[in-house]
Amino acid sequence: MKCIKAPGLLGVVLTVVVVLHANLSLALWPSKSASELPSFADLVEKVKHSVVNISTTKVIKDHPLQPFLDPDSPFRDFFGDEFFKRFFGDLPKREFKTHSLGSGFIISSDGYILTNNHVIEKADEITIKLDSGREYEAKIVGRDPKTDLALIKVKPDKDFPDPAVLGDSDELRVGDWVIAVGNPFGLGHTVTAGIISAKGRVIGAGPYDDFLQTDAAINPGNSGGPLFNLKGEVVGINTAIVARGQGIGFAIPINMAKELLPQLKEGKIVRGWLGVMIQDLTPELAKSFGLKEPKGALVADVLEGGPADKAGIKRGDIIVEFDGKEIPDARTLSRIVAATAPNSHVDVTVLRDGKKKHVSVIVGTMPEEGATEFETGDEAVEKAQKWGLTVQNLTPEVAERFGWSRDETGVLVTGVEPGSPAWEARVSEGDLIKEVNRRKVHNIRDFKLAISKAKETESLLLLIKRGDHTLYLALPPLRKAD
Repeated sequence: MKCIKAPGLLGVVLTVVVVLHANLSLALWPSKSASELPSFADLVEKVKHSVVNISTTKVIKDHPLQPFLDPDSPFRDFFGDEFFKRFFGDLPKREFKTHSLGSGFIISSDGYILTNNHVIEKADEITIKLDSGREYEAKIVGRDPKTDLALIKVKPDKDFPDPAVLGDSDELRVGDWVIAVGNPFGLGHTVTAGIISAKGRVIGAGPYDDFLQTDAAINPGNSGGPLFNLKGEVVGINTAIVARGQGIGFAIPINMAKELLPQLKEGKIVRGWLGVMIQDLTPELAKSFGLKEPKGALVADVLEGGPADKAGIKRGDIIVEFDGKEIPDARTLSRIVAATAPNSHVDVTVLRDGKKKHVSVIVGTMPEEGATEFETGDEAVEKAQKWGLTVQNLTPEVAERFGWSRDETGVLVTGVEPGSPAWEARVSEGDLIKEVNRRKVHNIRDFKLAISKAKETESLLLLIKRGDHTLYLALPPLRKAD
């Protein structure tokens, strides 16, 4: 038998591998010349003129000693309010301006521009700057904090750029190329590229989370800027980043914005409302209800007198279809109901005792802010506001957002008026009210009843849960006893 020398055989094998690798490379990249490498330059040239940089100015009036007077300040705990009043008196509030930056894009030739609500919220002055350097003063037309969308408008001139083309975000697939154009860190028009990493992301930003995730670099200042597909169509509005993450950014699907545009132009967003508290079905819950899989939205509570209550929907029902649309989970139901026009007659399919039941519901109008389910002018609301409290029901979505367990009960403090009795008692936003004057509070209705019975000449005793701690806080009386 003839032996083959190893070095010779190895050389032949290496030669074959090199040839195969070279042929494969040529197949994937036909030419290595710079002029033939993939480029987004033509696409950028096509879309960049519709993107604007946004700068805002906000005037803030504040007490010079405010850092020491905040409820959580250790100085206030140590010295007390009387110390500061005795030595500094009633100092006048100072006035100063703050500035912030963001992005947006032109959607019509008459000067309408889409951006994020958080970019322009509470701004006293808004200036937009084109890539040409021209600047325009803008005013707010409409905004929606729940989806973080805002519409602003400028007076266009004859040289105003063509608007961006709005695409269809439902057509996007994971892996599609996208480019982001915006104003990161105030650097001016900057372009980054990446792909759609995921769809339908829930990140706890609001009740209608349905974000596109992308690895196109998005940084502070990109907020409100467009995410383009390779056709040059806007498919998303860049909104959020993960501070500790790399290659993770989020954008609002443009279809959500298109649905809200008519209402944004009117200056007010009106949403549909069922008047129910809902939660997702866990595998254990599904099994206890006799279901094979955890699909649908479980009705945890029904607001008395609300649309669902009037239609006959009950606690324990599982909503599986709404207006012909399948409901896989609670968040999907929330989005679909909110997008339904009030006063619409809708067929709702529920599972009750293992059997399907069709219910006809007249969709209501979501209360302002979707927070307290009180009616305008309600005496209990007005009394709570006198004490400086704004609250809302602890829905599963809100509980998740604020880090509470989904089976937690109570009402969430969403606002405390500075200088009010609640502020003096050091009630804080995010606190969970468990009792009012020793009356247990599970929801808004319990809170409303307890507040209505509270006397304005007496302290209001609250049992508060804050993180892992529970404590009583006594709010001063609203007026002196006769």
